[in-house]
Amino acid sequence: MKNKFEHLVGNIDQFNSNELVKYDSNYLRGSISHGLGDPVTGSMQFNDTLLLKFHGIYQQDDRDLRADRQKRFLEPNYQFMVRIRIPGGLLSKQQWIGLDDISRKYAERGLRITTRQTIQFHGIRKGNLRKCMQALRKIGLDTIAACGDDSRGVVCGGNPTISSISRKVQEIAKQTSQRLIPKTEAYPEIWYEETKPVQAVDAEPVYGPLYLPRKFKVGFVIPPVNDIDVYGQDVGFIAIVRDGKLTGFNLCVGGGMGQIDSREDSYPRLAEEIGFVQVDEAAEVAEVIMGIQRDFGDRQDRHRARFKYTLDRLGLPWFLDELQQRRGKPLSAAYPVKFTQNGDEIGWRCGDDGLWQCTVYIESGRVNAALRDQLAGLFQLYDGRVRLTTNQNLQLTDVHDYELRQLQIRLSDLGLDTLTKPSEQAVNTLSCVALPTCGLAMAEAERYLPEFLPRFNQIKSNYGLDSLPITLRITGCPNGCARPYIAEVALTGRAHGLYNLYLGGSHVGNRLAKLYAKNVNEVKILSILNELMQRYKLLANPEERFGDFLVRTTLIDETVSSVQHA
Repeated sequence: MKNKFEHLVGNIDQFNSNELVKYDSNYLRGSISHGLGDPVTGSMQFNDTLLLKFHGIYQQDDRDLRADRQKRFLEPNYQFMVRIRIPGGLLSKQQWIGLDDISRKYAERGLRITTRQTIQFHGIRKGNLRKCMQALRKIGLDTIAACGDDSRGVVCGGNPTISSISRKVQEIAKQTSQRLIPKTEAYPEIWYEETKPVQAVDAEPVYGPLYLPRKFKVGFVIPPVNDIDVYGQDVGFIAIVRDGKLTGFNLCVGGGMGQIDSREDSYPRLAEEIGFVQVDEAAEVAEVIMGIQRDFGDRQDRHRARFKYTLDRLGLPWFLDELQQRRGKPLSAAYPVKFTQNGDEIGWRCGDDGLWQCTVYIESGRVNAALRDQLAGLFQLYDGRVRLTTNQNLQLTDVHDYELRQLQIRLSDLGLDTLTKPSEQAVNTLSCVALPTCGLAMAEAERYLPEFLPRFNQIKSNYGLDSLPITLRITGCPNGCARPYIAEVALTGRAHGLYNLYLGGSHVGNRLAKLYAKNVNEVKILSILNELMQRYKLLANPEERFGDFLVRTTLIDETVSSVQHA
């Protein structure tokens, strides 16, 4: 019988070098175990740093110290970022407490809630990596496929007003995540030091020895809240609720936020709604589509290897035919859907089951210093569950009526009640990590946000727009980790103090922004925004969003195409 991966392996000489690294890795083992025991350097071998990503780990160094260490002939200040796999962002109280404890023992920058609904630890030294992974295992968590050329952690939106539906969709997201993760035994062998017989054939029945050409992102969302930016996912499932029941999902394909500014053939793309699938079909459909990307994605040019480029290269009609052949049936027609918001609803909400949840605002998702201690105090008495959001916030869930008042008092006593009443603008603002640890960052983002946001707010205040929420996102490079290309206003880093300014995305996340100004500094950015907000104040229609106004008044041509070149 012909091996289903033979067509890939047979062409490996034509592929980019990363493909050969994966093929020669013995299903992600490489020489990682040997490198972990090397005391001479704080780093890992180059090929192993590529493989570590599949294990949820990035090698980084402190770029603030890089030049000084180079002058003193010292190797870079190597450290590692560890990203956890948390499908749907759901944690128990005990798991949160465990994560806090791990961060205090092994990480140098606390915890960070990411835009993919998980936790990252920054500043873990090589000698502590295995200890960290084993500690995660003890609280029922792992990091497999949190990074790498595989299906990343599956995200899932929430809607507290239909809690029973939310719980059902969360469970489907978890099942999908489990179905799509790599099955190699390399993970327990390396990190838990377990010894098991190596499976020489079909160690990865879904992925094969080359895994995917690039990362692959899957997300579930529950209208009318588009909190996960479903149109930015490789595969998105939009929950369809009729008469209080989950009917199924509209299927979206081909979204992706990253781009390279120097290449004309690199661009962000919105996913397209192509049909409808039943509730019990979602996980299987995600796997089938991932298999299509595995077989037809570009393995020669990594910059063109994302699923969005596969769709544009081969065409949507081709894809629909291939999907039908592999499923054995066509998709049903999509249902009409409407989204009304993109960000989280901060504060208290009650679900249809009578249980409460409180969303606590966390600036840039960073939980460190005093905030970490405040939350540790809260969790000494809190008995509910925890949910991380794709907007970098923290939710306390499953709170009963009899617990509500006590928890509200506890939040107030610890000074956390202020985080349930942030400004509208803060709630609608995201930033990526960027400097000093991200190797791709060209400008500041997380560290710049506390400086930029008050200046942005001052312009709004000058025109009486304080209560107007505008989606604002800042990233240190054009790769799109904070989903900037869907925002109404976005800054993507180009160099120290310089950004590309994007404008005109939709407040509900269904339209791409357009490049408005290149390589501009803060003075120029604020000048542009001041002029546009002044015009908005004078000319906007009642209830009109800022991004919609920019499109309507032709300051920006409407971005109706799913492909936008910089």
